[in-house]
Amino acid sequence: MTGSLHATRAHTDWRDRAACVGEDPELFFPLSDSAAFAGEESPARALCRRCPVVIACRDWAIDHGEDHGIWGATTAAQRRAIRRAVRETSPPTA
Repeated sequence: MTGSLHATRAHTDWRDRAACVGEDPELFFPLSDSAAFAGEESPARALCRRCPVVIACRDWAIDHGEDHGIWGATTAAQRRAIRRAVRETSPPTA
């Protein structure tokens, strides 16, 4: 059991160091992607850009198909575009 607890802790470690810890979750879940671009930059994306784990957060959201909210300074539409681009450039699996 200790091994699985350690693996879980290592898996979530980036979340413990995120700049958004303690922030209002509603900040990261605008009603639409266009709201995420309100003005030049949303407060959530600005916070993400100062975060020490922004890449880990973005990669997690892409890998897990997260289609809502701001993750790693990206909107849902941006993450869908990244996933499409990766699929298009990946060699076919036989």
